[in-house]
Amino acid sequence: MDTTNPIDVTHTELVASLQQKGVEFAMGAWIDVLGRAKSKVVPIDHLPNLLAGSERYTPRGMGGLGMMDPVESESVAMPDLSTMQILPWDKRFVFMNADLLADGLEPFSNCPRGILKRQVDLAAEQGFGMCLGVEPELYVFHPDSLDRRDGYLAPGYRSGSLTPTQAYDVSSAIDAMAFLEPMSRYLTETGFGLFSFDTEGGDGQYEFDFGYFSALEMSDRMTLFKLMVRAAAQEAGLLATFMPKPYTAGWGSGQHFNMSLVDVDSGENAFRDKDDARGRGWSKAAYGFVAGILRHAPALAAIATPTVNSYKRLQPRLADGNISWAPVWAAYGDNNRSCMLRLPHNRPAVENRAVDSAVNTYLCSAFMFAAGLEGIRENLDPGEAIDSLTYAWSEPPPGASRLPRTLLEAVDAFEADPLTHDVFPARFVSDYVDMKRGEWDDYHSTVSAWELDRYLLEL
Repeated sequence: MDTTNPIDVTHTELVASLQQKGVEFAMGAWIDVLGRAKSKVVPIDHLPNLLAGSERYTPRGMGGLGMMDPVESESVAMPDLSTMQILPWDKRFVFMNADLLADGLEPFSNCPRGILKRQVDLAAEQGFGMCLGVEPELYVFHPDSLDRRDGYLAPGYRSGSLTPTQAYDVSSAIDAMAFLEPMSRYLTETGFGLFSFDTEGGDGQYEFDFGYFSALEMSDRMTLFKLMVRAAAQEAGLLATFMPKPYTAGWGSGQHFNMSLVDVDSGENAFRDKDDARGRGWSKAAYGFVAGILRHAPALAAIATPTVNSYKRLQPRLADGNISWAPVWAAYGDNNRSCMLRLPHNRPAVENRAVDSAVNTYLCSAFMFAAGLEGIRENLDPGEAIDSLTYAWSEPPPGASRLPRTLLEAVDAFEADPLTHDVFPARFVSDYVDMKRGEWDDYHSTVSAWELDRYLLEL
């Protein structure tokens, strides 16, 4: 079998070690624009070939990005051995993240991992390492719900009539341990550094909290996390969804980004400064980072909240009148959870609360850190932090702007923003814009049940 690189003889020893642990198959997965892992499966004795770049793909069009091109040259998936994990729910498999390489072994234009790696290198040139923590939320539900005519998804485990929210309810968490216990075990076995999990606001909604890593390692881990969630849900006889707003009257699922920078020379976090002139303990770099993200907030939305459904989460209040806990304004606050960006008191990181569960962590990390680093380079100032609740605003205060209300607004801003064209290859930008405008057109041209209820007999 042809390989891109020479086969490393030491990998034969690795095969023997894995076989002793019961491993039978290997995967080197690249990631599509939807954040889903794509890979061929090879017998474990072919692992040295896989690591040398034996597996080729025609990736365009996979995950909805770009038109399929049967005459385009094949791309090579080059696994990153440092990401190798034996899947704890099925120890026959070893899994690795891979870079998708095109002709000449340049990164394939639509490879999210390659796009992020370029930003990691640019950050290092600016003197920073990029660190990321995430707070993923998701729903689990009964698969029989998919056959219901009314479209309602029956939660995996009901909290009863807890109002306004089942969040942190102990009984609800215990009831859901058929799903939560294996998730806890798998996260621990794979080195996520799990420190808590809980029931969130909606019936069948859960959040997991674990350690932070470099932006690249966290993005790789989120690929594994999504596979893990689906496996644990299936074991419990359920399905999992990362759809941001599966219930009209329910809570949305976020994936808050907690971003920080490390000074590559000193190894110290770059966001704290006890001599902060504002008296809040944050550095000039932190404020510049915040200002850069706020400057590009409309364009960032196209990546951070990437679906039509995402914008049904970015509303100030739920159907019952309770606050949504999702941001509406591109503003920052000192520990203010109603803002898009929060400067939390308990960690030296900038939290972006707009990011939702549909996000591709690689793409969002690349774009978000690029915006923040631009703010540092240009010495931008975000103004004073917002300390009041933003959900009651009818007009923005000075320096704040409304986040996009629809996917179309966000995509238009994405295409128009010069930073977009610095971060992403030209082919990616055109493919992504076409994909998302097509998604909006499909949605906007479909007659919904709401329209029938509102207009059918009223007009």
